[in-house]
Amino acid sequence: MKKSLKIIFIVAIIMMTSVCVYAQNIPLPSVSLQFGQADSPKEVNLTLQIIFLLTILTLAPAIVIMVTSFTRIVIVLAFVRHALATQQIPPNQVLIALALFLTFFVMAPIINGINEDAFQPYLDGKISQSQALDESLDYLREFMFKQTRPNDLSLFVDLSKSPRPNTLKDVPTSVLIPAFVVSELKTAFQIGFVIFIPFLIIDLVVASTLISMGMLLLPPIIVSFPFKILLFIMVDGWHLITRSLVYSFH
Repeated sequence: MKKSLKIIFIVAIIMMTSVCVYAQNIPLPSVSLQFGQADSPKEVNLTLQIIFLLTILTLAPAIVIMVTSFTRIVIVLAFVRHALATQQIPPNQVLIALALFLTFFVMAPIINGINEDAFQPYLDGKISQSQALDESLDYLREFMFKQTRPNDLSLFVDLSKSPRPNTLKDVPTSVLIPAFVVSELKTAFQIGFVIFIPFLIIDLVVASTLISMGMLLLPPIIVSFPFKILLFIMVDGWHLITRSLVYSFH
């Protein structure tokens, strides 16, 4: 045990030394962080913009999950894996990556609209930062309104105790986002229920067949598992799931 610890310690020292030597031979940029009083209002404004940008980057994962199609897609893909009873196949990294790229695909028209009407005009100095944020938010609100059920929207309007909105523009974004998420959860569970039905039928048929044959000690899931995979392959399951998910947003 002591010899192995010594070997690990020596290897760690060699690796650290080699990294230091390698870093000395390659010029690296120096980064300095200074704190002090601002001399002009422009410096204060720049500091606030940096803080705002860092806050947006920190909240980016939550924003992607809450105001895009990611929630529905990742839940449906998880239902597919549970219906197939494949445990961790595909792994979580693959499902999340697939859900993320499908989200970019579904949200592509909205992203292009935000880029053309908000981001690029802001970079060119044609509109202010607040106008760019309002334009971006309008595109996201339009998408969320299309996917939100009126009952869920009415629920959160009542819970917020805000006045009854006359038009959709009067609905606060803080009310729209949770209503949208709840609607997405319901839609995802409805799609997951439909996905489970054929695989449940296979489990019932296999279980009843084994019982009729007197094979009570053989777990039905062992026999039904290859039939589930075969059915999923024969109907081109990933193609159908992906197509249904994309069309569910139109």
